[in-house]
Amino acid sequence: MELTLIYTIIGFALAGWSVIANDSVQTLGTFIASKQKWFKWYILAGSASFAMIVTISYGWWIYDGDISFGRLTRIPYQEIQWYHAVAPGILLLLTRIGIPVSTTFLVLSAFASTVVLEKMLLKSVVGYGIAAIFAYVCWIGISKFINEKFDEITVQWKITAWRNAVWITSAFLWSTWLMHDVANIAVYLPRQLDISLLAIVLIYFTILLFYIFYIHGGPIQHVVLSKTGTRYARSSAIINTIYALVLYYFKELNDLPMSTTWVFVGLLCGRELAISTMNKDYKFKYVFPLIGKDFVKMIFGLSVSVGIVLAIHYIIIPGGYS
Repeated sequence: MELTLIYTIIGFALAGWSVIANDSVQTLGTFIASKQKWFKWYILAGSASFAMIVTISYGWWIYDGDISFGRLTRIPYQEIQWYHAVAPGILLLLTRIGIPVSTTFLVLSAFASTVVLEKMLLKSVVGYGIAAIFAYVCWIGISKFINEKFDEITVQWKITAWRNAVWITSAFLWSTWLMHDVANIAVYLPRQLDISLLAIVLIYFTILLFYIFYIHGGPIQHVVLSKTGTRYARSSAIINTIYALVLYYFKELNDLPMSTTWVFVGLLCGRELAISTMNKDYKFKYVFPLIGKDFVKMIFGLSVSVGIVLAIHYIIIPGGYS
């Protein structure tokens, strides 16, 4: 077996493992948190897997065999080398210790030119800001009607309605997220897949999803659970909807990849600030340690990504990608 094929298999396997284990919890975290008391983990995993299969198969059909939904247009296929597999390996390590780093930067930094990486960073920073502002404005309005920290729903039909809304909004968010982040795994594969390769991808992703649901999200799930009310169906549905709308906007904006992690953390940041603004019992001194810790972790992940880029472009292959 040629070394290139070995590196491709290792890189794809590690990328799939690390991306699904790290980033998928951003979209499925509130779903897991709000549903795990009512449904067995394998039922939730089966639902997420079904939505994943439908979404990726749809992209494969519409984009002529390209499961990245056109996100890799500016990153041409390259023969996989050993250093391409290093990035998801690092990401997997950081995921295991609970750091919500950007898979887009960590994985794609090994493939992208510096120009493309700069544009990805700019788009992600803008995404963080828009998500934070959008979430802040939305929850200021929401807080005028409900207190997410203290007001629990007691009417049965409302409880049922919000629980059903979580199913719908989670599917919408999960599908929108896949349209962005599958590129972080597909970058190791040919840009057009035949149906046998598609089947292998879907089977592997399904196995990973069942594992993530089995461990209830893993260490990264604590980032979700630490935020106000994320275990409740009402909060989960609202978070899902706003997050999905922001991601969909950026998907339609252009074909550049972006960090969904930055958008997710920006959304939670804006939401926590809005709740603390409207709730006198929830002080800013409690909020800033939460959002500050997440931001520091993101910057750490970005620093690792920049280090990978510099190593590849100036040490491993001087001159970098054209």
